Parts: sequence; C-alpha cells; structure tokens
Amino acid sequence: MTGLRGILAIAAPAVLLVVVFGLATGPEQAPPALIAVLPQMPYVALAFAAALGLIFRRGRVVFAAITLGVGYAAFTQFAAGSGTDLPARAAFAALCVLAPVVIALLAWVEERGTANPHALLRLALIATACALPAWILTTQRTEMLDRLYAPLVAVSLDTPIPQLGLVALSVSFVAVVVAAAMRRSVVIVGLAWSLVALAFGLHASAELFAFPSAIAAAGAVLALAVLADTHQMAFRDELTGLPGRRALNETLNAIGRRYTIAMIDVDRFKDINDAHGHQVGDEVLRMLASRLARVGGGGRVFRYGGEEFTVLFPGKGVGDALPYLEALRADIERYRLAIRAPDRPAIQAAGKRRRRGKPGANNIAVTVSIGAASHESWHDSPEAVIAAADDALYRAKQTGRNKIRAIKSYRERSAMGEHRDGAALFRWGKETLPGR
Repeated sequence: MTGLRGILAIAAPAVLLVVVFGLATGPEQAPPALIAVLPQMPYVALAFAAALGLIFRRGRVVFAAITLGVGYAAFTQFAAGSGTDLPARAAFAALCVLAPVVIALLAWVEERGTANPHALLRLALIATACALPAWILTTQRTEMLDRLYAPLVAVSLDTPIPQLGLVALSVSFVAVVVAAAMRRSVVIVGLAWSLVALAFGLHASAELFAFPSAIAAAGAVLALAVLADTHQMAFRDELTGLPGRRALNETLNAIGRRYTIAMIDVDRFKDINDAHGHQVGDEVLRMLASRLARVGGGGRVFRYGGEEFTVLFPGKGVGDALPYLEALRADIERYRLAIRAPDRPAIQAAGKRRRRGKPGANNIAVTVSIGAASHESWHDSPEAVIAAADDALYRAKQTGRNKIRAIKSYRERSAMGEHRDGAALFRWGKETLPGR
C-alpha cells in the first residue's frame, strides 16, 4: 500500500479523528441536537461497521466492532467520568489492557468471515476478555487491580491510562501495523486506526464527550476500511496486486486524446502449467507483474485477464512507447524464475539470491509477445485501440513469439512494425528505418 493509496489510508482517518476530538474538547460549540445524540453515536457507527463486515465477509471488522461496543457499554455503565470504585477501575483496566490485545490478535488470525466455526473461537476470545474483569468484580480481587495499576517504572505520566495499559496499547498497535504491512490489508490498517482512537479516548476519558467521540470515530474508520477494501477487490487483481480490467476501463474513459496501449501475453503459458503445475503458473504471473510494474515512460500496468497484461502509455504515440516495451521484453527474456523444489530455501532472501543465479535444473525461462497500438484520433474508441493492439499481439505470436508488433492506429493495419532482440525493425508506410 504505497503512493496515493497509502497517503489516503493515513490522512482520511487522521482528519476524522481531529474532527471528533475537536468536538469532544469543545462540546459547548456543537449543536445541541448533536450533543444529545452523541452518546448513542458509537453504537450506530459500530453497528454500521459490523453490518458492512457481515455483508462483505470481513470477520475482523465484525469482531473488532463487537469488542469496542462491549467496551463502550462497560465504560458508560461503570467507568464514565472519574469513577474510582472497583467496577470503574476494572472496566477501565480491561479497556486499556484487554481490548487492544483482542484487536491485535484479530489482526493476526486468518480472515475466516463470520458464518463458520472459526467465529465461535473469536467470540470465545472476546468472552474471555469480558470474563476476566467480571471475575475480578465478583471475587473482589482488589490486589489484582492494584497490580494492574501499579507503575512499571518510576515515571509520572499525565494520563489516566496505567503504565501497563500504555504498554498493551503500544505493543498491540505495533503488532497490528506489522500485520497490515505483511498482509497489505486495508482492513488491518483500519484496526490500527481504531486502536489510535481507543487510546485517545481513554487518555481524554475525563472529558464528557471524549470517549463517545473516540469510539464513534473508531467505528467510522472500520466502516471506511471495509469500503476501501471492497473497492480494492473490485479494481485490483488479487493474484498479482495490479489494477484489473475494470480499473483499465475507468482510466481509458478519462484519458486524453493521445495514448498507446500494449497487450502483453505470456508465450506458451499452457505448456508451463502442464509441465510444472498451476502453482508455478501463478508464480510466473506474479513475477511478470513485478517486472512489468517497473516499466518506464509513464506506463501504467494492468492485468487484463488470464496470462494477458496491458500497459497504457498516456500522452505517447506508439513510436515513443516502443523503447520501453522493448526494455520490458528483454528484461523478462533474461530473467530466470526458480520454481519450487524440495531444496529451495524457505527464507525469502535466500530464494531471491538463488533466482539471480545461473540457470539450473529448477529454473525456467519465460518470454512474452507484445502488441501495441496508439490512439491518434478522436474517431478511434478505446475498444478499437485495444482490438488493434490485440491484432498486433496475434501477429507477434504468429511470427515466432518473443516479439513486439505495433500498429499505429486501428485504421492503419497495413503500417505494421516489428521489434525483436534490440534491433530497430519498424516500418511506417513508405518510411523504412535502419534494420529493416
């Protein structure tokens, strides 16, 4: 999650948190109607997030919403304001220590949805977190609470959160961030922001509207995370991580007058699947996606479908795009992919070093054929340019594969060009370039 998407993933929840905490610290400036309904807003926001999680089968969000909802209910029942009795201290300690741990565990377990036996295990986790403070209350274990609130180090901090709670919040936040980075999950990013909201709410819990505002913000962030994840699923290919055909269509609808489309297809991909299995075929597609994503010239890469990819060059004619396509073709031809074998290193770094090595028995070479066409006139639709590029791709495969064939426009199919092995082999109309 990099670039603009990463900025938005950080900026949008941050702006939301600033707004709600501005309301929390200055409730007298808010409309009276909003102040009247604010205590119920956390339930509304969390219910909305949980409903979205159920609809789109995002169990992490459902169970995080349940955790925060139960915690908010316990807070309003026992710990609101500055209560110092046993129920208030137990509820506040559970929110500081147990709720972050539950959310961190939800970030690390596999996504299993909600309508299955795995949901019972997650509910049991939440129930255990609720049972511990309940047990403290029923058995009057004040000494255990004293240990929870006891300072870990001799440092005075201006916060009602006990030091053990600060540790639990910090460690849980780091764990969630690591999980989000490893799994590249927008939903887990939402869990991280919900922890931030929880921490701010606990810190400012003495303020009348601080904690409700924080939990409402957490629910809103979780709902936004589900929507963002759903958008990503619709527009990005799960296997390669590249934008999919729907993203390509939307981009073409908003593109300018001049652009080039290149269609790229893996040579003899069926043979690779037949010889090595579909798992190796998936490795080949992921490898190609990573190599294609390095294209220069402002090219944007999409997975078109199957073993076919698309590179879009906004603002460039086909002649401008061909050198970048040739660099891609040559780079893929040189690369050797190490296929899975019993002696393949389990450590990723060791695997990468092996793949850079010389070809061996467990290495396979992959080549691609490329067809390119440009949009030079408003009379050519994006579909027509894609059709022309597909036609050029067909010709590249018919003439031996591992080649680039180019058509200047849909109506100029006779002006065909060929580019192979670094030699300039183009022909536009009557002009013959060197090497033809």
